[in-house]
Amino acid sequence: MMNLSNLTNSTGTRKKPMRVGRGTGCKKGKTCGKGTKGQKARQGYKRRYGKEGGQLPLYQKLPCRGFTRGRFQKEHFAINLDRIEEVYNEGETVNFETLIAKGFVSKKLPGGLKIIGNGDLKKKVKIEADRYSKSAIEKLEKSGIEYKTLTK
Repeated sequence: MMNLSNLTNSTGTRKKPMRVGRGTGCKKGKTCGKGTKGQKARQGYKRRYGKEGGQLPLYQKLPCRGFTRGRFQKEHFAINLDRIEEVYNEGETVNFETLIAKGFVSKKLPGGLKIIGNGDLKKKVKIEADRYSKSAIEKLEKSGIEYKTLTK
């Protein structure tokens, strides 16, 4: 149990930082441990990673190959069926405009709206989305909910 008699003095547990450049009598005086002259001894020097002196850096020697789809992917907004269940009422339409009105999204995204099949949807709502997951399509068809795929 913690009480006043168990407390100990914690001063000295943190090591004080080395004071550099305070005269030749100190451990790090005069040149401040940077040696003499040269680029590394100058004020404001920062080592740039990948630099290899006069040699060509490794990242410049390696070939630029490969392809990533990241440049071409469009950001989309995904929403689960259980989230639709708790936010929307019977007969409402689920689309980007209603999501913006309810405060889920701030603007329309270029990739569109995607419906994901987590949870169950029992309310009869109309869904207008650009993409659907396989599990979402199965659940929507099973419960007889009307859904429409938007084409761009």
